[in-house]
Amino acid sequence: MTSRTRWEPAVTVLAKPYAAEMEVSVDRLVYVRDDEYTVARMSADGLPGFVASGRALAGVQPGETLRLTGEWDDHPRHGHRLVVGRCERVVPSTVRAISLYLGSGLIRGIGPRLAHAIVSHFGASTLTVIDTEPGRLRDVVNIGAVRQEQIVQAWAEQKEIAALMVVLQGFGISPLLATKIYQVYGAAAREVLTGDPYQLIGQVRSIAFHTADRIALRSGVPENSPRRIRAAVLDRLEAAAARDGHCFVPLPVLLAQAAALVEQDREPVERAVDGLAAERRVVVEASPAGQGQSVVYSKERHGREVALAANLARLCGARSTLPHRPYAEDQTLHPDQRAAVNLALTSTVSVLTGGPGCGKSHTVKVIAATVRAMGGSVTLTAPTGKAAKRLSELTGLPAMTLHRMLAHRTDPDDGTLFQESPARADLVVVDEASMLDLQMATRLAAAIPSGGHLLLVGDGDQLPSIGPGSVLADLLGVPEVPRVRLTHVFRQAQDSGIVRAAHRIRAGEPPELPGGGGFWFEELDDPALVADRVIHLATEAIPRKQNIGADQVQVLCPMRKGETGTAELGRRLQERLNPAREGDAEHWSGASVFRVGDRVMPIRNNYDKGVFNGESATVTAVDPLERRLEIRTDEGRTVEYAFGETDELTHAYAISVHRSQGSEYPFVVAPVVAEAGGVMLRRSLLYTLVTRAKAWVVLVGDREALELAVHRAGHPRNTGLTARLALALRT
Repeated sequence: MTSRTRWEPAVTVLAKPYAAEMEVSVDRLVYVRDDEYTVARMSADGLPGFVASGRALAGVQPGETLRLTGEWDDHPRHGHRLVVGRCERVVPSTVRAISLYLGSGLIRGIGPRLAHAIVSHFGASTLTVIDTEPGRLRDVVNIGAVRQEQIVQAWAEQKEIAALMVVLQGFGISPLLATKIYQVYGAAAREVLTGDPYQLIGQVRSIAFHTADRIALRSGVPENSPRRIRAAVLDRLEAAAARDGHCFVPLPVLLAQAAALVEQDREPVERAVDGLAAERRVVVEASPAGQGQSVVYSKERHGREVALAANLARLCGARSTLPHRPYAEDQTLHPDQRAAVNLALTSTVSVLTGGPGCGKSHTVKVIAATVRAMGGSVTLTAPTGKAAKRLSELTGLPAMTLHRMLAHRTDPDDGTLFQESPARADLVVVDEASMLDLQMATRLAAAIPSGGHLLLVGDGDQLPSIGPGSVLADLLGVPEVPRVRLTHVFRQAQDSGIVRAAHRIRAGEPPELPGGGGFWFEELDDPALVADRVIHLATEAIPRKQNIGADQVQVLCPMRKGETGTAELGRRLQERLNPAREGDAEHWSGASVFRVGDRVMPIRNNYDKGVFNGESATVTAVDPLERRLEIRTDEGRTVEYAFGETDELTHAYAISVHRSQGSEYPFVVAPVVAEAGGVMLRRSLLYTLVTRAKAWVVLVGDREALELAVHRAGHPRNTGLTARLALALRT
């Protein structure tokens, strides 16, 4: 029996009017939300194109054939659509569906033209031929041995991923994870899922304890399994590092958190910690700060912290190899600046801090010029490409990223001032040192030879690093480490409303409102209205008033989630500035869609590609045939990402304040609201946000939220570097 309501002529009637069950092909994705709610355009034999929506569609890709169960619905905004309650992936069986599947880009190496040629040759038997007689593919024009092998391999991968999706759905887990799991484990993925799902934690991005634990428990792993409890302990250690930047967790806290996670008594958790310590996967020791309690490190973070303290002590205790030739002091410098110059020339390790407008960059320029005049070599470096570029512009000298310096590149044509490893210069200057995490600082200190000078330059009131540790703050906590803090704000900076607001925030005082001189605050208390206003300012009001492109305006957000978070504001900004265009290729990865022209940034260091967390780039190509996209970094390098690697990229239309560190933007717009309790709002975040702007910063939101941020100090990170370094320097 069939129903022909409106334009769905071939619909099987189920329990009530408008219910439907049908086999369809996915034409394109329209919208994917973070909670996996998906909207897609569908088509089927005998049906015009229509819209389907629902969480059951999570992970579907253009070209797939689906069996959908749902109900037709008239939405006031989205019109007539099928609300899907159940979605089952099926092998396409009709010539049309097979042609759409092969030409969609799901099978690497086959585009629409080749798909048409293959299906024209083999008809409805096409997939059977690929599966059982792949040699016959070479009967088709333009398919040789290499292309045949490519097609067969891609077809096998797609079948395995589809099977993984079924397994995951059986465990109540998002099918979106299937591709990520397959990329890590390949053909062994299903065996890992059913054999030891706790392996997935830390190996597959987006899989933490809760996901692996659900699979394990449904596979029959006992709730009191030692393997399960050990996984919980390691998960709490990694969560503390990833979420809060801690290097260690106090033992009583870790025991309580892990016990709560697995709903077990404390005793089996204590045994789990003892076992992990015996296997040297964790280190349990007395608190480095002498607080009378034991703390727990992961093996890797403990080793790095110990090595960093040892290498810093080595550098501090070494005799300087800097050429000691007479130099004339620059009398135009402020006395604090002259003190900083002297300190950098006489101390093998020193720290230079200060707020905006206090002349840190000019001081670095004088230090570098003085060392070169004395016959020494200098390396200027910073954690990100943008920070290095800005350092170079402000000093007039070449600068590079820390990653590049530590890669030991010595090409004489790359702008360096010497032929040997740049880390072996007489003076290494690291700007934006507040961004140094434990891992990078450990590599840095190990690379500098004894006798070389290391100058760390930064603002200790900014946010700490994204990664674990608080290296700059830890060094400032050791009295024996030489330092100079610049406090004098120069006259030209005193006229900046941004500088005035920043110094008030740093002092724990609310900025003057509504502001002026480049700092503005617009008061709105409804998050939805705040989001609308931020979008309008970033895409219309500021570009029109300043006669600039919208790419000169950066939206920064304290949070990721909510109406004013990076995810939702970024989606809306992308749709406004770079919407989908008929005929243009795009690629969906989870809830993100990548198009040519998108502003993106890597969120993970990838040494093979030579790209690093926090760099800025633009998507320059999306190639469905080869299943890859191409980005061009702001440093001018072209980098390829396979579609399966795009979770290493995030859109940069709206970014977190943390990810903006080391960068400056002509114009900044930011929401300041107390969504979710304003948990991220704190003084260091607001201070960092305001100081990212060069010309204007416009804050939109709730005055109470602004004052909350000003008065709320951040939580210190659990690290042992201060105590370890102080002990090493005193012995």
